[in-house]
Amino acid sequence: MITTLKSDYFTKEQEQIARFAKALGHPVRIAILQLLNTQSCCYHGDMAQELPIAKSTLSQHLNELKAAGLIQGDITPPTVKYCINRKNWVLAKRLMNGLLS
Repeated sequence: MITTLKSDYFTKEQEQIARFAKALGHPVRIAILQLLNTQSCCYHGDMAQELPIAKSTLSQHLNELKAAGLIQGDITPPTVKYCINRKNWVLAKRLMNGLLS
């Protein structure tokens, strides 16, 4: 008996779009991306002052964006600096444009 996995039905592109879409599925994450897209990088503490959420909540959202590959972080204790992952940002725009056109 041959078992077919559900993941065999979807292309890598469809899976990547879903990862990006999931990461974009919260208004705080959209605000984070908009903030980071206007500057080269931003420190976690600075973002916590800009956004009306607790630092721990901010960290959870940053982790989701990082897991999706939309941002990258530079951890130099005691500071953490984040910026847009430009390569994946371009990929996300291309894939989303293709999906929505």
